[in-house]
Amino acid sequence: MEASAAGTLSPTVSQRDQWIVESQVFHIYQLFAAIPPNARSLMLELQREKHIEFLSKGLRHLGSAFSVLDASRPWLCYWIIHSIALLGESIDDELEDNTVDFLNRCQDPNGGYAGGPGQMPHLATTYAAVNTLITLGGEKSLASINRDKLYGFMRRMKQPNGGFRMHDEGEIDVRACYTAISVASVLNILDDELVRNVGDYILSCQTYEGGIAGEPGSEAHGGYTFCGLAAMILIGEVNRLDLPRLTDWVVFRQGKECGFQGRTNKLVDGCYSFWQGGAVVLLQRLHSFIDEQLAEALQFFTISDVVPEDKESLAGTSSHSTCRIRHEGMSESSSSDFKNIGYNFINEWKASEPLFHSIALQQYILLCSQEQDGGLRDKPGKRRDHYHTCYCLSGLSLCQYSWSKRPDSPPLPKVVMGPYSNLLEPIHPLFNVVLERYREAHKFFAGL
Repeated sequence: MEASAAGTLSPTVSQRDQWIVESQVFHIYQLFAAIPPNARSLMLELQREKHIEFLSKGLRHLGSAFSVLDASRPWLCYWIIHSIALLGESIDDELEDNTVDFLNRCQDPNGGYAGGPGQMPHLATTYAAVNTLITLGGEKSLASINRDKLYGFMRRMKQPNGGFRMHDEGEIDVRACYTAISVASVLNILDDELVRNVGDYILSCQTYEGGIAGEPGSEAHGGYTFCGLAAMILIGEVNRLDLPRLTDWVVFRQGKECGFQGRTNKLVDGCYSFWQGGAVVLLQRLHSFIDEQLAEALQFFTISDVVPEDKESLAGTSSHSTCRIRHEGMSESSSSDFKNIGYNFINEWKASEPLFHSIALQQYILLCSQEQDGGLRDKPGKRRDHYHTCYCLSGLSLCQYSWSKRPDSPPLPKVVMGPYSNLLEPIHPLFNVVLERYREAHKFFAGL
């Protein structure tokens, strides 16, 4: 707080920004509550045709202002094409062929995809390109990926500490770990060499709050938390994380605005509907691990309190140590199954109660992030863009299916906010691609 001349404390810039956002959001909610029920239904309707118009226009032509994203063109392809797929639509054959051809020109001769033709290959744009090609589907699209060269690129990015560099001489962080592991998993090229020490690196990034930072010693962040958690699932080491603390941190990022913030004491942002909402959905499927860690911790502290003289004999029985031992025992017999973890995660789906308020998050997305003329945004007062459109819609899909007994079983109308026509396509929560397209890709690459 800042001290004023009168000696009283005045609000900080962060507090003022928070109050402004709360005022804007609550004004929308108050307006919604005050109008007749039929008008509420109109406010909650997902503007499909407008969104598709906005997205399709962006895929065909972008203005000069987008030149700052010249090194992110595969991301633009992914955000737009994935969003269209979530809405249950697809692009025409000519545009699809053009997209595949463009991404081919982004594919480096030595492996990996760059942000544009002739640029440096990068793990982030590799992830975006591969997810785009999977979303397009079909043999031409999937067969265009040079898996052998791509594997070589990933091996070159792999570091002795278990992390990955984003590009030659680039930064090492959890985002790089996830993009590499995700791509390798979906392309059926994940092996012991790529996985080695990745779990150690991600574990070193879990903070005292429970979330996961981009690198050791940094602040827990929603995007990195999703990346770290998803990567740990895909390499079979998720039980090494402190899952109860991670769960606490994530669920408390859903604030009074009903949406998620990305970090502690930061503003709500629509894109975290996926990054934080996706992490919660993943944790929802890990409830048995969470319960086990809580039980082990409770047993440890209970025994320690009752029989303090036996503390030395209990060394190594904390939840973290026990999980590490169990993982190592599992890895010796199942290291060859890395390639099936993503597939089994969906096929062995078990219904469980959501850990977040899915209806509240849908309300924020539909009323505060959606623009009636098409596209979605960060928060009221911000402009629509393709990035937020992608991740708001991805989060909305996760909300709608969060109670489903199967990942693609139609949800009950009561868990879909607004008209049932709002229902989107289900996604694979580890990869953020439409589930049907993931299954097609898994079958294609498993046969190679």
